[in-house]
Amino acid sequence: MVTLVALTALLAQSPSTIPPEARKPSRENAVEHIKAHGKSLEGNLEGDTADPEIAVYLPPSYSTDKSRRYPVVYLLHGYGGRDDTFNGRLATLPDSSDSDIKAGTIREMIVVMPNSFTLHKGSMYSSSVTTGDWESYIADDLVAYIDKHYRTIPNRLSRGLGGHSMGGYGALRIGMHRPDVFSALYLMSSCCLNASLNPRVEQMTTAAGVTTREQAEAESKKPGFGISVTLAEAAAWSPNPNNPPLYYDLPVRDGKVQNDVVAKWAANAPLAMLPEWVPQLKKYKAIGMEIGTKDSLYRTNKELDAMMTGFGITHTYEEYDGDHTNRVRERVEKNTLPFFSQHLSFESKKGSL
Repeated sequence: MVTLVALTALLAQSPSTIPPEARKPSRENAVEHIKAHGKSLEGNLEGDTADPEIAVYLPPSYSTDKSRRYPVVYLLHGYGGRDDTFNGRLATLPDSSDSDIKAGTIREMIVVMPNSFTLHKGSMYSSSVTTGDWESYIADDLVAYIDKHYRTIPNRLSRGLGGHSMGGYGALRIGMHRPDVFSALYLMSSCCLNASLNPRVEQMTTAAGVTTREQAEAESKKPGFGISVTLAEAAAWSPNPNNPPLYYDLPVRDGKVQNDVVAKWAANAPLAMLPEWVPQLKKYKAIGMEIGTKDSLYRTNKELDAMMTGFGITHTYEEYDGDHTNRVRERVEKNTLPFFSQHLSFESKKGSL
């Protein structure tokens, strides 16, 4: 289907590069762990929490300079990840940011890392009655919470949105719809970009064998992605409130392709969505993309770059020698954080849009 083959291929790249436990930041007060309620997530049919855990990186001067306000970067993790993905697993963002600040390569920013782990290991950062409206949660509920509880510069010119893998997909998807909230996007090894009209019947039939919440929970505890990724995509892109107990439709039923469901999945692929949202993407001050040349998602990311270029959307695109996860730590420190430091506004004038 849309992304199953590519996502499954990532399994061969990922496990050895992810530390078994997240490492604590070197600076004791570098990260606060909070929960931020989301009205947009209330009543989701999956029964996932409406109070996701959030890791908030606070720069060194935050605790001492009480009059200072800061730009905010919202950084979205990939499928199967949590709020510690950039906080000790795939990257050590708190230490990397502190190091960059000390070296003078970035200015001080707040970085917000939400946990979007759901029943099926990932929300896809989509809007769904089954998983909840994660687009609105990130762009509205979470931004409002952070602006209320932290000393931010509360305007779009001082807000950036980025992510890795599923998080890159989420950043692009939300970014298309919400240039009123964010002014810079950074997409790292984005997944789920392409649409396929030919779902694999055998794979979908296996996924259809999960018919209870207990089975879904058991699948989510298995290592790797497994069939949970298919279930996550179905919950995000083809929700069905009239199909309990898991409340989604799969692209194949009883061995037959369901063209209406296939169309829904295809409509959620950015390479299909992008032409409609060109004017919105052109409102961004900066858009950055990167992909490893050994990443199984390399081809679709190149297609996204070519499509953006064809539509005249100003952006940067960089390839590097690496796979899907093995250089995330380095890329965050040397590329992601400097990108936002360069392109976000550090002026705290109220009302600037």
